Amino acid sequence: MQIKKKSSLVLALMGVSMMSASPTFAQEPDVKDIVTTYANIAHATYEDSLKTAVKMKGDIEAFLKTPNETSLAKARKSWLAARVPYQQSEAYRFGNEIVDDWEGKVNAWPLDEGLIDYVSKDYGTDSDENNLYVANVIANKALKIGGKSVNASTIDKVLISQTLHEAGDVEANVATGYHAIEFLLWGQDLNGTSKGAGARKASDFDLKNCTNGNCDRRAAYLVAATNLLIDDLTWMVAQWTKEGTARKTLFKKSNSEALSVIFTGLGSLSYGELAGERMKLGLMLHDPEEEHDCFSDNTHNSHYYDALGIQNVYLGRYKRVDGSLVKGASVSDLVKARNAKIDGELQSKLSVTMQAMSALVKRAQSVEAYDQMIGEGNKDGNGVVQAAIDGLAAQTKAIQRAVATLDLKSIQFEGSDSLDNPSKVGAE
Repeated sequence: MQIKKKSSLVLALMGVSMMSASPTFAQEPDVKDIVTTYANIAHATYEDSLKTAVKMKGDIEAFLKTPNETSLAKARKSWLAARVPYQQSEAYRFGNEIVDDWEGKVNAWPLDEGLIDYVSKDYGTDSDENNLYVANVIANKALKIGGKSVNASTIDKVLISQTLHEAGDVEANVATGYHAIEFLLWGQDLNGTSKGAGARKASDFDLKNCTNGNCDRRAAYLVAATNLLIDDLTWMVAQWTKEGTARKTLFKKSNSEALSVIFTGLGSLSYGELAGERMKLGLMLHDPEEEHDCFSDNTHNSHYYDALGIQNVYLGRYKRVDGSLVKGASVSDLVKARNAKIDGELQSKLSVTMQAMSALVKRAQSVEAYDQMIGEGNKDGNGVVQAAIDGLAAQTKAIQRAVATLDLKSIQFEGSDSLDNPSKVGAE
């Protein structure tokens, strides 16, 4: 969850300039079939997220049993693999309230990591916005939250989810989910926009040769956060089964309402969330703290799979981690039946975005990490990121035209000041 929401972009659908109508060559698919495909892909994506999280848990347990650099590297590799299916699920946010309300438990960012563990001196010692900025629950068995004493002698799922997460109504107090686990596995990235990711030593979890103290509590936190993530993903998988609440809720909607849910997710992730809050904001500020997977330097992959998730939903297909394909009737089929030219344009724009995202990934793998790309004065790196942002913005306009083609009127896409009111960003 990008917690710095700036605005909501209401698309002026009545002002969309429609292309000349193309003849209908294919019979329109039944909207219920489209919704079935959409729900099936959601279920498969969350199920893959759960399976990869369970694999990560096993590798984390093996690491904690034998804490060395090799076992730590394996646990980190599993975390990276777990991000692949999860990021593709984010196209289900915004339109599906049940997903958006839940998402903050598993993917909230950015986080004030001083809440969880030790941090460098450069991090600072206080924050006007967060009294728990350097609370360091791993080192402290007693805390004060909102003036009340909290017993933190036992670090477990209840403590981190019900007491610490968003404590004091501060959204930066992220105590659960992928990024809390990421911080524990990598530690702080102290390199700014220079080369390098987090470099936590395995000995931070070694009970016999402990570095930085409290290795037992650090291990307990990592176990609790990992188990809680699995609990949360298990719950979401169940919501998309045939008897699940998310699926049932969607099927109770009218055809136009269900299609609006789908397109709201596509447009909001494409524009305000990914192009705006996750990419343009960090590029404008040249701030590595605004990169999504900031501890691991995995942001390039995070953005790529978010964009792929948008394409998956529009085309009605998802390639599972085992290589099998989930596919069926799609909103693309419906748009094509109404206006093949509009569908062709949107598919083309999606492809352009994926090409730009692929270029971003290639650069990250061969030249420099994402936080270096957004650094001030890095003309080439900035350009690669901007090209992906431009692709996302262009595909959002094409999504808007598809929405108009289907005569869906009351759709709101999330916006971002970084795109809509950039002067406000500099004033903050």
